[in-house]
Amino acid sequence: MASKPVNVGLIGCGEVAKIIHIPTLNHMSDFFRITYLCDTSPQALEHCSQKVIQASPPPTTTESADELCNSPDVDVVFVLSSDEFHVPHAITALEAGKIAFVEKPMAMNERDLNLLREAEQASKGMVMVGYMRRYAPAFVDAVREIGGMDQINYAVVRDIIGRNALFTEQSGTFAKYFSDYGAEASKEREVAMEEMYHQGLEVEIGVPVTDETKQAWALLGGLGSHDLSAMREALGMPESVTACSMDMGTKFWNATFRYPEFVVHYESGIHDVPIFDASIEVFSKAKQVKIMWDSPFIKGLPVTMRIREAADEGGALKETTIRKTYEDPYTVEMRELYALVAEGKAVKTTVEDAAKDLRIFQMVMKAGAANSSS
Repeated sequence: MASKPVNVGLIGCGEVAKIIHIPTLNHMSDFFRITYLCDTSPQALEHCSQKVIQASPPPTTTESADELCNSPDVDVVFVLSSDEFHVPHAITALEAGKIAFVEKPMAMNERDLNLLREAEQASKGMVMVGYMRRYAPAFVDAVREIGGMDQINYAVVRDIIGRNALFTEQSGTFAKYFSDYGAEASKEREVAMEEMYHQGLEVEIGVPVTDETKQAWALLGGLGSHDLSAMREALGMPESVTACSMDMGTKFWNATFRYPEFVVHYESGIHDVPIFDASIEVFSKAKQVKIMWDSPFIKGLPVTMRIREAADEGGALKETTIRKTYEDPYTVEMRELYALVAEGKAVKTTVEDAAKDLRIFQMVMKAGAANSSS
């Protein structure tokens, strides 16, 4: 039982706020209280305000991120806005001395990453990045199991899933979607997005900005950040990308990562089949360890670990499947956030940790660009 709820302000009332964070924080009312909501859509603000279930007063609503971050009624700022605003909104929170919980991707270019580093160093607040898959107890156990392997020979990282709507429409949250953004807000977002692509692709890694490269960059930051951050924790940082193919016409892509003693094959894509096929499987001579995630949009779907190994020398197979808990990764992640705020407990998903994802994105994009031009 928490001693005192932490006051939370949410910047961004989009899909992840409506379907995941607000319901999760509602369930964890002993730990958190939503006091402020910010979005440039008045209808989204009204809808999300009605979704907050707590004792009065209802959350304050605003279109100003500055107002939310500087409110004395906010202890932690959830940055759930569009990717191009993650760093500016996190910096605003840090300048107000608040803890910023930033949804992935944290930053999509090195310039913004360095600005965020500087802001965190100058602030009494800090950043926690929302890599919820890595907080699943089954994943933590799998990392430990993988670390006990004699020698890794090969690994496969896979994330081939149905489009979000196939799951969100079955989530039971009855989310509504709105488009009543003002012309000024829409223009600001468009300019910020184009500038993010230009800086991250053309300026920093020399990849031309096209519709295809922008889509690839966005998919790496979105779906890819889930997979590649978990790969990093389980296996460490790759040395290079030896092959890459990114077909944005089909929305499928793959890459081969070189490690000192093995390779990792990464395959990902989005289609219209209502299935969530996300996993990391690691192979050694004597054991296979596989961690499997299901859709985060459906609360309570378990994360499982499967271990395959020889049962004896006579050819018998031992297969063990472990479901550690039904408590979903977002809830476990929120427990860690509360421990950070209330107890000062360190978290693993920091700015420096997330910076490694950007390095992998750059490796993949440069390899993909080289492959498409050859």
